Amino acid sequence: MNRRQVIAFDLDDTLAVTKSAISDRMAELLAQLLDKYQVCVISGGKFEQFTRQVVDNLNVEHHKLLNLHLLPTCGTRYYRFDDIKGEWKMLYAEDIPDAEKKKIIKFLDEASAELGYKETKPYGEIIEDRLSQITFSACGQEAPPDVKYKWDPDQKKRRQIQKIVAPKLPDYEVRIGGTTSIDVTKIGIDKAYGMEKLMQVLEIGKDDILFVGDKLNEGGNDYPVKAMGVDCIEVDGWEDTALVIEAIIQST
Repeated sequence: MNRRQVIAFDLDDTLAVTKSAISDRMAELLAQLLDKYQVCVISGGKFEQFTRQVVDNLNVEHHKLLNLHLLPTCGTRYYRFDDIKGEWKMLYAEDIPDAEKKKIIKFLDEASAELGYKETKPYGEIIEDRLSQITFSACGQEAPPDVKYKWDPDQKKRRQIQKIVAPKLPDYEVRIGGTTSIDVTKIGIDKAYGMEKLMQVLEIGKDDILFVGDKLNEGGNDYPVKAMGVDCIEVDGWEDTALVIEAIIQST
């Protein structure tokens, strides 16, 4: 495997079970990877979700966090660790105007109801305002993994919602996200945008990055990274990703 400078990952179903903390095995592998590479995590969740799932479970010294780049809400935000202050600092945010948020939420709500997919007893909020992204999560934001995995395993339900909503939002990207979600961001502000920002900060090119994700199919929220020409590896769960990381570590 060619030497890269950055190993980038999706989060849910790539580094961890959806909305769950990374395993002890994954935490150890990421710690080893941070010794050798810049590591980026880019996914649809909020920053707080990144800290709960990944950062809080990494047993590493603060200075190693300087090699960790967090890009929540599909790259619409970017956080770096400030070693002096001992805290995470936001580099940018591409927030959606409030009036536009209301419109997006309305369209998502109407489409799910029209198709009969609106849950009457969801686990938490179904539609969440993540400031720079609106996320529809069919079973609710706090649904357990087993419930989420059963709801739309072939993505057919979400593609139907996407087909209704996308034409009504020409200035926005409407993409299939995690296990049950649809993510809406400003057009052109997606994971490829996040990768471009990462390359600017680190002064590197596309050939210096390897991306690992589970939704690299066209229409998936990892696809923009593939479409921009970054080398990608598709995985089916965190166990696959662990094998990829082990191979990278052993080859360097």
